[in-house]
Amino acid sequence: MTEPGGDMRMLVEQIAQALVDAPAEVKVNAVEDGDATVLELRVAQTDLGKVIGKQGRTAKSIRTILGAASMKFKRRYTLDIIEDEE
Repeated sequence: MTEPGGDMRMLVEQIAQALVDAPAEVKVNAVEDGDATVLELRVAQTDLGKVIGKQGRTAKSIRTILGAASMKFKRRYTLDIIEDEE
């Protein structure tokens, strides 16, 4: 793995792109935070609800997939959905 969180970043990016109306607006940034990596997900303002889902179910599901996949790398990954003001 060349970039920290690279594979996981791509995983979250592909999941988010499949959910939103504007896949070109999806951006995922990996930030090292001690023993964990924080993946910051940014989507178009209009797609924010699609990524979060009803009662946060979609976001929770993405985090569950991330947690399961992160066991392979023996590293903790967390997902932050960042809301950009327009």
